[in-house]
Amino acid sequence: MSWHLLGSGVVTVLSVISVATAMGATSAGAAAAGPAAAYQVGPITDVSACGGQNAEVEQAVDAKLGYVYEEWMGCRGIAVARSTDGGRTWQEPVSLPGTVGSNKNTWDPAVAVAPDGTVYASFMLSRGGQYYPVVDASFDHGASFTQSSPLIPPDPKNWGDRDFIAVGPDGTVYVTWDYGLERTSITYICAANGSCAFATGDLNVVMQKSTDGGKTWTTMSDVSPGFPASGGDYSYFTSSSDGGATWSTPVAVGSQAGTMSLAEWWIDGDIGTDAAGNLYATWDTQGTNPDGSANDIGWLSFSTDRGARWSAPVQAPADQSGVPHLMEVTGAGPGTAYVTWLSDSNPAGYALFLRAFSITRGWLSAPDQITTDYGSSAVWPGDTTGLSTLTPTDIVASWGSDYTDVSGNQAEIYAANVAATLP
Repeated sequence: MSWHLLGSGVVTVLSVISVATAMGATSAGAAAAGPAAAYQVGPITDVSACGGQNAEVEQAVDAKLGYVYEEWMGCRGIAVARSTDGGRTWQEPVSLPGTVGSNKNTWDPAVAVAPDGTVYASFMLSRGGQYYPVVDASFDHGASFTQSSPLIPPDPKNWGDRDFIAVGPDGTVYVTWDYGLERTSITYICAANGSCAFATGDLNVVMQKSTDGGKTWTTMSDVSPGFPASGGDYSYFTSSSDGGATWSTPVAVGSQAGTMSLAEWWIDGDIGTDAAGNLYATWDTQGTNPDGSANDIGWLSFSTDRGARWSAPVQAPADQSGVPHLMEVTGAGPGTAYVTWLSDSNPAGYALFLRAFSITRGWLSAPDQITTDYGSSAVWPGDTTGLSTLTPTDIVASWGSDYTDVSGNQAEIYAANVAATLP
């Protein structure tokens, strides 16, 4: 799951377990007639460059400088690497303060860049019987992280998971995370080649914010309705026009597409905004084909009115195989977005795919496979991948995979710059 802050000051949070109704379709999902978008993939780089397992990458860009930041689980904790040339080459990873040697006690990275260039890197921490986010800050464009702020909750044996972070145009930092007052109410479903989903528990989506550069934070405000037992671990799209002080009635999106399974580890959705303020959301659903076999379908929906209404969902991947489709989306120029997914729909293993979308024309190309090698399906790549645009046609993608000839039986983090030519 990922979320971004709109330039207007409206905070839009994507949290998804089941995604429901939307407005009628406003554009065709089929590929547009005429010339198709084309993609030129630059060198694929091993960003993590350290021993051990590396997975669950998140990405942010500083378009003013052309810098790209990757944060992931690995390098014996939580690590951040930066590129100063638009994702073409990468510097050595930096381990975040307090995470070295804590592979089991730190998880779920997220990263964002403020308008002044400050880089905020967050993660979940287990300490003293509590689960909570920590937000580290870098004031030298990701070269070092010298400020660390824990968001310690009021409940002594709480449950917490999946933080995400964004920064507003005024520099306000926002963190959302999943929260439960009592950890013993949570039960899990864990996959051998993935991470864990939730079977039961009092789950909620909460938010905290900082107006002083991440030094101090507000108390929690509950986003999902029905706190303290809203069932909201990835449930709704919700908007706030007052910086998160109050929240609108949730708008659910995409009932035509079916439902998400609680048992799958890869169903984190994503949300992005283009240069005109249009919103785009991606997710995947799980169901059954007519022959009784399982399917998994990745979807895209968009909103042209700040999230009040959403288009009918359109299928993004060409296949409906019953395998993971790790969906990501990023906005580009007005009315345009890019979608990626990491999937092992090919028996050879995991590959990353890219596709461009136009609100007025639909898909601008068929899915394009941007990785030539295949990562092992037996090795967990993480629940998320990274996707951003530096310009409307300059894309950076990142993902985790185990290319056995490169890394043995463990995943590394890879990234590539992609130049798009749009029709």
